[in-house]
Amino acid sequence: MSFLRRRRAASTEPPPPAPPSRESDSKRDKKKKGGAKNSDGRKTAEHPSTSTSPPPVRKWSCVDGCCWAIGCICSIWWLLLFLYNAMPPSFPQYVTEAITGPLPDPPGVKLRKEGLTANHPVVFVPGIVTGGLELWEGHQCADGLFRRRLWGGTFGELYKRPLCWVEHMSLDNETGLDPSGIRVRAVSGLVAADYFAPGYFVWAVLIANLARIGYEEKTMYMAAYDWRLSFQNTEVRDQTLSRMKSKIELMVATNGGKKVVVIPHSMGVLYFLHFMKWVEAPTPMGGGGGSDWCAKHIKAVMNIGGPFLGVPKAVAGLFSIEAKDIAVVRSFAPGVFDKDVFGLQTLQHMMRMTRTWDSTMSMIPKGGETIWGGLDWSPEGVFSCTSKRSKNNNGNVSTSYQPKKINYGRLISFGKDISDAHSSKIERTDFRGAEKGHSLLNKTKCDVWTEYHDFGLGGVKAIVDYKVYTAGSILDLLHFVAPKMMARGSAHFSYGIADNLDDRKYQHYRYWSNPLETKLPDAPDMEIYSMYGVGIPTERAYVYKLTHPSECYIPFQIDTSADGSSEDSCLHGGVFSINGDETVPVLSAGFMCAKGWRGKTRFNPSGIKTFIREYDHAPPANLLEGRGTQSGAHVDIMGNFALIEDIIRVAAGATGEELGGDQVYSDIFKWSERIDLPL
Repeated sequence: MSFLRRRRAASTEPPPPAPPSRESDSKRDKKKKGGAKNSDGRKTAEHPSTSTSPPPVRKWSCVDGCCWAIGCICSIWWLLLFLYNAMPPSFPQYVTEAITGPLPDPPGVKLRKEGLTANHPVVFVPGIVTGGLELWEGHQCADGLFRRRLWGGTFGELYKRPLCWVEHMSLDNETGLDPSGIRVRAVSGLVAADYFAPGYFVWAVLIANLARIGYEEKTMYMAAYDWRLSFQNTEVRDQTLSRMKSKIELMVATNGGKKVVVIPHSMGVLYFLHFMKWVEAPTPMGGGGGSDWCAKHIKAVMNIGGPFLGVPKAVAGLFSIEAKDIAVVRSFAPGVFDKDVFGLQTLQHMMRMTRTWDSTMSMIPKGGETIWGGLDWSPEGVFSCTSKRSKNNNGNVSTSYQPKKINYGRLISFGKDISDAHSSKIERTDFRGAEKGHSLLNKTKCDVWTEYHDFGLGGVKAIVDYKVYTAGSILDLLHFVAPKMMARGSAHFSYGIADNLDDRKYQHYRYWSNPLETKLPDAPDMEIYSMYGVGIPTERAYVYKLTHPSECYIPFQIDTSADGSSEDSCLHGGVFSINGDETVPVLSAGFMCAKGWRGKTRFNPSGIKTFIREYDHAPPANLLEGRGTQSGAHVDIMGNFALIEDIIRVAAGATGEELGGDQVYSDIFKWSERIDLPL
């Protein structure tokens, strides 16, 4: 059998190769050069296996290019990551100092060398949008997101499931509280607002510098709250005001009776103003702390970028879900937010969501035409947007020429010509009570409902025919275009000026966040600071136009084609600018401490001392400085070394006089004197 297997294997072997032919070398050369010839003398094609020509070159495809690019990017990324982890911690600072020169010591290091140590406990009150929010209960589309951040952090879920994110970030349009089956709550602890997103600090730099003089978590408290809710509803739903009261009492008791220094930022300024009235008021509406609670527990309130009297930016946001930045994007790419591009009504979804956030209505301008000006006047009067300011401490501004007068009192004008014309030349038709007409939009083709769904061409025409809106008529405009939103807002906020602060109606919580309709606490030893940036063009008034009709459209839009007639004009891209911190105008941030609360007034009967600390904006000199240490921008100012130093000194025990009193670079005192407000 083995023999048969060997024979069978042998029979299956391939035949041996044929012996080489004895052709001459010349014939072989001819075959190599020209190939073989058949009987009639024509050349025959060579078999591919016997050809000696080089193989064809494979073409470079798009897939090959993409793979090559991805490979290069990944290789460079891993190389940089390796180098970053391999370099000593001091290397980045060494490179920066080699380029820019020696860096100044951070405020905490500088003041520790002076001998300052932790003294008064510190309470941080974050503003709108800077505090993190996490999911505790949601609908099916949010599976796997339990206790994941929906606001702040990486915003990863916004990109993965945007409509689900909008659904969970919105509040109920009737109650202003949680929608059915959804619970989104504020993140607690210092991490709630130290960073808004990775690498983008909010409170982190201030916290780190306080830690350098001895502060730690037991002497610092982040009073986080759900910034979407109206101020009183944070207590109704989450008992946030009660938690703040208890925490402050505990910090005072466990630190030898030392009063706290409270540091609110942005909308947190209004929130803490509401708290100071709530904590004094009797239960159940208030906290029951009594009229002397603030005097016993608070050393100073150091307000950063406070919109005490509101911001015009809030009007544009509520009216057309715009601000300067969005208007600029729409001017460069007109369809970027439209349905035709992304398959979504982006601005409509944003409007639907933000109009459920009742807190935004706390920043509607307060005080009407008395504070913000009328058709032909404003407290700022004449202002130059590009002429250099002289740095001084008395509020005087030097200009090289007389700039053109601007009607800042006209918060909204329909057309550039209307924004410039004298009021006697403007023919207006009152929109109040006008019929809105039939529905402006095709509801069956819209993905999201806004209150403009109920509008008709008659309503749009009535708004345009009124032509110009001041702070006195802007509330009626918002009631006309967004009645449901303003019905909720009117139950929680007020925007007027009190005639008699002893009237019992001002004991209601809707007045507590308006400094023109409430009194400061009876705490004569307490100090109040208004700390804000200056030197940045800040939105003050707008030129609007009608939007071209389309499906599901918002009928009004900032007219980005409206520009001033000179380089020094304050009108650019449909937005009139004024001095401020890019978000809050100087008038709103500084008036109360400059005049409304200065000395003993009806708004400050106990004579609490007030100080204005302005920080002249200086942008970073280069990219190595990051967001800069001398920035006056609304959020970046939280990393301003001069501001941080002022806060640390007060927390360590200094008074406003020891800081040097007022520090002013703007015309806030001159502008305040032009406001005829009985004190």
